[in-house]
Amino acid sequence: MSELSLSLNEDQLQLQKWVHDFAEDVIRPAAHEWDQREETPWPILEQAAQIGLYGWEFMAEMMMNDPTGLSMPVALEELFWGDAGIGMSIMGSGLAAAGIAASGTSEQVMEWVPQCYGDAENVKLGAYAASEPDAGSDVGAYRTRAVYDEATDEWVLNGTKTWITNGGIADVHVVVAVVDPELGAKGQASFVVPPGTKGLSMGQKFSKHGIRASHTAEVVLDDVRVPGRCLLGSKERLDERLAGVREGKANNRQAAMQTFEATRPAVAAQAVGIARAAYEYSLEYAKERHAFGKPIIMNQSISFMLADMATEIDAARLLTWRAALMGKTKSFKNAEGSMAKLKAGRVAVWSTERAMQILGGYGYVSEYPVERWHRDAKIYDIFEGTEQIQQLVIGRAISGMRIE
Repeated sequence: MSELSLSLNEDQLQLQKWVHDFAEDVIRPAAHEWDQREETPWPILEQAAQIGLYGWEFMAEMMMNDPTGLSMPVALEELFWGDAGIGMSIMGSGLAAAGIAASGTSEQVMEWVPQCYGDAENVKLGAYAASEPDAGSDVGAYRTRAVYDEATDEWVLNGTKTWITNGGIADVHVVVAVVDPELGAKGQASFVVPPGTKGLSMGQKFSKHGIRASHTAEVVLDDVRVPGRCLLGSKERLDERLAGVREGKANNRQAAMQTFEATRPAVAAQAVGIARAAYEYSLEYAKERHAFGKPIIMNQSISFMLADMATEIDAARLLTWRAALMGKTKSFKNAEGSMAKLKAGRVAVWSTERAMQILGGYGYVSEYPVERWHRDAKIYDIFEGTEQIQQLVIGRAISGMRIE
């Protein structure tokens, strides 16, 4: 692994300030409103697109032109420091883009990733559809089928996906489907469903505990026909891979897991941003709030909580930065991406809970942002691999054994 530097370069420092300023000036003032509305914050998406924060060029710059791997977590920490729900609305299309990049050809990446974003004049959305009503962490239990119609060179998709960010309202959906049920998770492939394709519809839209400004819904696929070119990768590569699996050749490529592996350090950075927001707010509150004739931070019980918060947040950030670098250099050894996501999710939940404790009754009411941050944090113990799934992945990595 290349040496991890704790010093951001000039470009990264400018990026950090640019995103922080947008989060402070645009996102935070609107966070409470969109949390209460539980709707996609289109005006903020449009503002983000106008300055270049929402768009495929920004994602490409973060992912392809940064040898350190740190630009993405730096930007995401600032964005989610602003608000996790709005941040997820801005970054939700990135999961679809990551799914295309993980499995698609270079030609498919160039064709479909820009369509996940549109442009400043016409903002578009992307959605990545993997989880199902009876299959979340167990990716081998997916039931959505994709059957090839050789006569028309089309794939026919049927099934229901759930917990999908931008599900049903996205312009481009990336769907993970089973092409060979006998092969379990190794018999899956990813497909692009282009805008306006018949048979794709939105099912239930979920009213959530947190990240409410991010749209989450079911995606129903009823005889959805997509051209053969919408199979990410190619038919020849898919047939070759499936044949190898049937012959018992080692093949660990799973459509959903490839995407999750690539995004875990980014998800960890989001959680760090939430934790930091809660820490900074409660620190200032503790210095200004007086009880028994002095600022409450002068009580050890309060100052020690804040000291632990600062320490845990720094630890989570360092694990996240290490994972981002290792992901860039493809040098994971002991599931360091899962370590970062596990730690950051725990720290976000714990730090926001401590912040509520410091604020007392004020931390429990919606007029103060700590209550919202606490609700937002919990999803980081659940989505893109639960806390227990991260432990399982790490356990397998450090033991070299198939821990069940």
